[in-house]
Amino acid sequence: MPAFGWDDIEDIAIGLAEEHPDLEPLKVRFTDLARMVAELPDFNGGPLDASNGRANEGRLEAIQMAWLDEVNDK
Repeated sequence: MPAFGWDDIEDIAIGLAEEHPDLEPLKVRFTDLARMVAELPDFNGGPLDASNGRANEGRLEAIQMAWLDEVNDK
């Protein structure tokens, strides 16, 4: 998979589904989710923090919902 960042919600969801197949997306806290995303292979979005405008609950919720969709589609 080519490199991706915080705006690539679908790529993040696929990566999370592949890296964490036994986790239930809705049971993951946003703090843990942000860390898990930053640790994905091919992720080059940097840390999620307020200084770069990437830290927001809406973005993490969108990632969580896309991850849930990816899990349910399998």
